[in-house]
Amino acid sequence: MNKEMPQDTSYDLVIIGGGPGGYTAAIRAAQLGARVAVVEKEDMGGTCLNRGCIPTKVMVRTAQMMEDARETGAEYGIQLNDPELDLATTVDKKDDIVQQLKSGVQRLVTGNGADIYEGEAEGIGAHEVLVHLHSGDEVTLQPDKLLLAVGSVPGTPPIDGIDLPGVITSRELLDLRELPDRLIIVGGNVIGLEFASIFGAFGTEVTVLGRNPKLLKYMDDEISRRIRPQFRRRGLNVVTDAPVLGIEEGDGGEKVVRYEQRGEEQQTAAELVLIATGRTPNIDQLPLEAMGVEVADGAIAVDEYMVTSNPDVLAIGDAIGGMMLAHVAAAEALVAVENLFGSGREPLNRQAIPDVAFTLPPAASVGLHEEEAAEQYPEMEVAKFSFRALGKAVAIGKAHGQVKIVYDGETRRVLGMHIIGPEAPVLIHEGALAIQNGLTVEQLGETVHGHPTLSEAVMEAAHVAMGAPIHMMPR
Repeated sequence: MNKEMPQDTSYDLVIIGGGPGGYTAAIRAAQLGARVAVVEKEDMGGTCLNRGCIPTKVMVRTAQMMEDARETGAEYGIQLNDPELDLATTVDKKDDIVQQLKSGVQRLVTGNGADIYEGEAEGIGAHEVLVHLHSGDEVTLQPDKLLLAVGSVPGTPPIDGIDLPGVITSRELLDLRELPDRLIIVGGNVIGLEFASIFGAFGTEVTVLGRNPKLLKYMDDEISRRIRPQFRRRGLNVVTDAPVLGIEEGDGGEKVVRYEQRGEEQQTAAELVLIATGRTPNIDQLPLEAMGVEVADGAIAVDEYMVTSNPDVLAIGDAIGGMMLAHVAAAEALVAVENLFGSGREPLNRQAIPDVAFTLPPAASVGLHEEEAAEQYPEMEVAKFSFRALGKAVAIGKAHGQVKIVYDGETRRVLGMHIIGPEAPVLIHEGALAIQNGLTVEQLGETVHGHPTLSEAVMEAAHVAMGAPIHMMPR
């Protein structure tokens, strides 16, 4: 909180939650001249900065270095013994980076003129918010508008034994200072597979149990099919279509996980079990009914401008469901506050929002999947280009994967882009830009890309769509 509590506690906008959505809203609203306060009960930056996106990227970076040293170092003339990981040092590095970025967010919020109240908001109303400050004091804020950016919490599936010691969430896993020999991960989507990639590269024996038949179920089916053998090559045991039946104590403190596969009960054991089955909106503690705020499908219902059924209450981010991603929350924040205090911003084009997985190898999708596009566009076509044929990918020893462009054969507009391979989470933004602006495959293909770069794979896939591939043999 600011060193001295403001005497005037009336605000144009009070934001509950200081995560990516909340702090983005605070900064932009203050820039637009609004008097703004943010209430954060834990850490500025929210789950993403403190216990999610950023900490895991430190771990992914470490895992990439470990993998490169083991797999390709000798090929490039770098002679190393089998590298060893000091996990405690990695965790210290992660904590230092998180603290640095958290302090930066705090400075950005207050530097733009918004106030931060560190404490828990209770007695929340559309025009009155009681805050129990960590200092022990209480303060009542009077907002003209209220923005709910309360985020989400890890989902707790109804599994017997989920409360046993050693059954943990990503929060506890990120703070481990010693590597487990064996780890079971319940969940086959982004969170579970990122941690599987990380700890597999660290040297832990990892088993993933996914309830869904498909890995990364929100991405294009081809990504799911292509990433599975890559996991297998890295020694990960990935089991899909395997609902967990229960968790029990085993010998020597191990956890035994019982699951079903092909109608038969199976079991596997490990020191730790990570529950990574997704997240749910953190709204149970909010007096939404009293505020006249409607809920739909377990999330706060909003219109395209992030306004709830109470016109004085807005909501963004994980609390409204949908794509529970930090960049989505931040974009929703800009739509909300610029329509409150600025000249307005168009509603989000949700087809142009990328979904990324920082797995090994990484993957990313934006727009329509091939199957979706085929249902909606009779002239749908697909163009693919393999990283095996790209000079930069071969040069860096990362030639697995491909770029796939889904487009309308009639209008030539890009409908979707799906990438598995090196720097997929960066390259996908060419697809997002194309979809956001209605670009054609010709406009992508005729844009000169620097050489040698991985981004050329996007251009080359567009060349395939144009019927003029340069670095692909004719079929």
